[in-house]
Amino acid sequence: MHSIDAYRDEFVTYLKAKIKSKEPHSLYAPILYILDLGGKRLRPVLTLMTAEIFETDYRQALDAALAVEVFHNFSLVHDDIMDDAPLRRGKTTVHEKWDINTGILSGDAMMIMAYQLFENYEPNIFKSLAKLFGKTALEVCEGQQYDIDFETRDYVSESEYLTMITYKTAVLVAAAMKMGAIVAGASSEAQNAIYEFGKNLGIAFQLQDDYLDVFGDPKTFGKQVGGDIIENKKTFIYLKALALSSNDDKKRLHNLYVHKVSDVDGKVQEVTQIFRKTGAADVTKKEMENYTIKAFNILEQMNISSEKKIMLKQFGKNLMRRKV
Repeated sequence: MHSIDAYRDEFVTYLKAKIKSKEPHSLYAPILYILDLGGKRLRPVLTLMTAEIFETDYRQALDAALAVEVFHNFSLVHDDIMDDAPLRRGKTTVHEKWDINTGILSGDAMMIMAYQLFENYEPNIFKSLAKLFGKTALEVCEGQQYDIDFETRDYVSESEYLTMITYKTAVLVAAAMKMGAIVAGASSEAQNAIYEFGKNLGIAFQLQDDYLDVFGDPKTFGKQVGGDIIENKKTFIYLKALALSSNDDKKRLHNLYVHKVSDVDGKVQEVTQIFRKTGAADVTKKEMENYTIKAFNILEQMNISSEKKIMLKQFGKNLMRRKV
């Protein structure tokens, strides 16, 4: 097995060699820009790692890994347009640097490019990868629509929210791992188990992202801290604060999310204080831990070596300690 850094370095080298600018420059420049912003490269690393876990040269999974990363960044370009987000990974978002129409079209091109990468595999593997990718891409769109719908709804249940983040975030993490298993020719049982591992890890990852959106360091988080509060997103931490707050705080929190306020910074500060006071922040951290444990329990049942289980566990633990 290789180190996480080794997988990441190999992937970035492959990405730079494979994705190059061409005409029309105005279509491809934004694609190169978003892909060059870096990020954790979490999903492609998981694809490569999983291929090697199932006894296959991880380089055979590079095209699948690149497809996952290109699709993920496509979704970020369009999400940023919908959220009117100014920053992505600490840099200007695509639609702010260029314009909305360019962001839409370049994003569409990225989706097509992601599908094309599967054409480099033999027919049986291509079919399995494309089928999983199509299912996952549609679920990500469904998750995004739930997210948009929840912004204007007065009430969102905890189960509805968890369904939303499962579709919007976790299924792509799960699919990234299953793709590595598909390329490696792992059994259906093993493919499904690694998918469930990735899905639970992905839910924990998104819960942590929600937490960092409120309590992260602006210098390292890479996005606008408090962005979810400004956008009135009913995150897990918000739902828990509503459930745990006094009647007065409940009314105040509800009003801050329903009525437009002129003092955005004041809103973020007040909501953050309520999140702390109610204990919602600590409950969210505990829920992150619970989903990480669920992932690790699935891992324990898998028929892979102890060394590989330890590596995947360490990856999960490092993910939960991130600051970005």
